[in-house]
Amino acid sequence: ACPHIPSPSCLHCSANLYPAVHFRTEKDHNPRIEWKKKGKGVTFVYFNNKFTGSYAGRAQIEGATLTIHSVTLKDSGEYRCEVTASEDHVSLGEATVTLSVLVPPHVPSCDVPSSVFIGADLELLCKDKLSVPPATYSWYKDNKPLKATGDTPYSVDTKKGTLKLQSVSKADSGMYRCESSNSVGAPKSCVAQQLKVLDCK
Repeated sequence: ACPHIPSPSCLHCSANLYPAVHFRTEKDHNPRIEWKKKGKGVTFVYFNNKFTGSYAGRAQIEGATLTIHSVTLKDSGEYRCEVTASEDHVSLGEATVTLSVLVPPHVPSCDVPSSVFIGADLELLCKDKLSVPPATYSWYKDNKPLKATGDTPYSVDTKKGTLKLQSVSKADSGMYRCESSNSVGAPKSCVAQQLKVLDCK
């Protein structure tokens, strides 16, 4: 038995998984095919001609090609196919494929205080915990992108999602929102929140 699987295999969260195994046998026309998933332990996906656990009802097999429908993040991991042809000279073949489930951006959580005193330093926070690969972040004030330069009194960390304002002034008052994006889907934005800069007492 001579299996081959292309690796790695990537797909979108709502797509289907098609790890294809191609094999040829010498004499055995009905080889035994097993699929396993490696995690903390090894669990069977397809064993004894049937699917097990959460794969029952949402997976199918054709030849040695496994199709999983309604893929979720829990399906990420390493899968191993074993083909056993007891009548052949080489009775066992196996191969692995790594599945990475990709998740488009979700609406991020944005932490924008309602007010701050003039002259204070301020940090605004933005986080999208669900996107895979991890999101990068952009901040907007009054729907205009904030792009930090050496001359601006603020800095943006596109990986952490922070917007740091130094010695805020009245000009910093406005509506702030954050946008998360990755390579999988369309960017998502939180609802804009108003920041007021108050005079010191």
